[in-house]
Amino acid sequence: MEPHYLQHLSHTSDKDAILRELMERYGEDVWHYAFFITRRADAADDISQEVFLSVYEKMLTFRGESSIKSWLLSITRNKSLNVLRSAFLRKVTLVGEVFRKETSPSAEAALFDRLQTRSLWQLVMGLPQKFREVLVLDAYYRFTSAEIAQLLQIPEATVRTRLYRARRKISAQLEAGIEGGER
Repeated sequence: MEPHYLQHLSHTSDKDAILRELMERYGEDVWHYAFFITRRADAADDISQEVFLSVYEKMLTFRGESSIKSWLLSITRNKSLNVLRSAFLRKVTLVGEVFRKETSPSAEAALFDRLQTRSLWQLVMGLPQKFREVLVLDAYYRFTSAEIAQLLQIPEATVRTRLYRARRKISAQLEAGIEGGER
């Protein structure tokens, strides 16, 4: 159940305890989203810290118009885009890898699973940001089209179009890889 206590906070509330709870509950989501946008683990670390510092400072401004998770990811997105706009990162090649945290029955199965996951994420990370972002919010965070539209501040029809195109691009690349003998 989504806690909506943030909209009922007073200046006497224990903001430290609330921040700790938010970090424990949503910290990984914030970090992963920052990583998906920036493609850099070090940037995701910094952005996550900045997000929770902002949340601590602006905790009393939460209006409850969206879920807390959407609010946090919206802040994360804004801070990530600011980092991408910085002059330093425009000059750096961004590369990243994401591994699934599952156990497998055998070493061979684990290796093939990791290779498959890595190549799929490389395809996703190779998409233009507008496609990658909606795909990650849909597939990884399980947001609805309406929630994605609200978070990205775009029409819901645009979200559905971008999702369709992103999936089509990934499918085409997967088919090309299979036909080319990569799999």
